[in-house]
Amino acid sequence: MAQQRALPQSKETLLQSYNKRLKDDIKSIMDNFTEIIKTAKIEDETQVSRATQGEQDNYEMHVRAANIVRAGESLMKLVSDLKQFLILNDFPSVNEAIDQRSQQLRALQEECDRKLVALRDEVSIDLYELEEEYYSSSSSLCGANDLPLCEAYWRLDLDTDSADGLSAAALASPEPGAGPLQVAAPAHSHAAGPGPTEHA
Repeated sequence: MAQQRALPQSKETLLQSYNKRLKDDIKSIMDNFTEIIKTAKIEDETQVSRATQGEQDNYEMHVRAANIVRAGESLMKLVSDLKQFLILNDFPSVNEAIDQRSQQLRALQEECDRKLVALRDEVSIDLYELEEEYYSSSSSLCGANDLPLCEAYWRLDLDTDSADGLSAAALASPEPGAGPLQVAAPAHSHAAGPGPTEHA
């Protein structure tokens, strides 16, 4: 572990002041509490009457109790100052927390990447099997064995539309000089010869 850098002079002085405040407040609490206990002790008769001594002791106890409360509030303020100092100046702890969070997010990213790669492989295998099944089946149309699935259907529709267009064009526009338009004889001619032709 790398050695921590020495604190700047201002921070060192601030920490020393915090330490002095802590010692002073604790000493004030202990001293005032001890004096309150001493005040509760019943002393022998003195020149001061008991009523006057009682009032004096009562006043002293109130003052010392107020001192204890003040020291306690000072300690609470010191705790708040220490927390603020720790948050603003403890850069190693802040950096360590950032590094831990970065490692957690990096591990989560790697896990997501692994799952995405596995999903891609499964989809690729399923798609390959579907294409093999399509190409090897008896329903492959128009020599589409070398074409992808979507392109085979596209070629089939294109060939069908082209054939319909050529047939319609041949019937609508006969060649010049060919004479009157004749209707072709049926393909299943009889053995006696071609059947009679009909003139238009």
